[in-house]
Amino acid sequence: MIGRSGVARYPVLIVIAAVMGLPFFWMVLTSLKPNAEIFQIPFVFWPRHVTWIHYVHALQDAPWGHYFFNSVITSVLATLGQVLFSAMAGYAFGRLRFPLKGLLFIFLLSGIMVPVEVTLVPLFIIVRHFPLAGGNNLWGTGGTGLINTYGALIIPSLVSVFGVFLMRQFFAALPQSLEEAARIDGCGELKIFTRIMLPLVRPAMITVAIFGFTSMWDNFLWPLIVLTNARLFTVQLGLASMAGGPTGTTNWGALLAATVIVTVPMFIVFLVLQRYFIEGIVLTGVKG
Repeated sequence: MIGRSGVARYPVLIVIAAVMGLPFFWMVLTSLKPNAEIFQIPFVFWPRHVTWIHYVHALQDAPWGHYFFNSVITSVLATLGQVLFSAMAGYAFGRLRFPLKGLLFIFLLSGIMVPVEVTLVPLFIIVRHFPLAGGNNLWGTGGTGLINTYGALIIPSLVSVFGVFLMRQFFAALPQSLEEAARIDGCGELKIFTRIMLPLVRPAMITVAIFGFTSMWDNFLWPLIVLTNARLFTVQLGLASMAGGPTGTTNWGALLAATVIVTVPMFIVFLVLQRYFIEGIVLTGVKG
């Protein structure tokens, strides 16, 4: 049963949810308004005349097929990499014994405190001088490296410090008796990891996947730096390309409609996987 304190939280949570959801709700409503109502004074919150013309213009003004394809490819591959490497590193830090494990884990976590903007220049230099890519020689000179390739978006995002931390918390909470029983049955370390441990940390893996996919889908600054070929643009760069347009003016209705289209896939992903996401966060906090 829910106590009085639990019931008292519901109004507060409803208010917080309303405040957080209001911008998205306003965006959807505004994308359905005619241009005259978007800029009308006094402000009109609810559209008096619903129109879908902005969605038609949004789909016509940009090659969204290319943008969605690029975002899906880069987001899915980067997410798979994050889940794989986070699980491997988390298992090592959570279950294995090796020298300087605690120090290395602290050093790894310190990366969370480094602002992303600080890493942009060195990361660009690494991508630009990536050996044997884009005409570069073995020493990373002579070409463009990974610039204007999917690799420039995917490779720097294959590892997530948060993902390693989350997986480590889950692996560390599992009973030691599981490994002991598996070793008695003759299982090696790889089989213990893949057959026994990974199925038990599925909520954590899905949580890492949600964070990784969301981060890649919403990433704007890094693709803006490493991409100049419009055929490789992601959905976020596609939205940015609609601002201004060829005439120097912005069709705000079409831009908001395109933003709704870009946001809906992430909304669906979260709704489908929210049970695992909540379970992963709760168990991490309780068992860590």
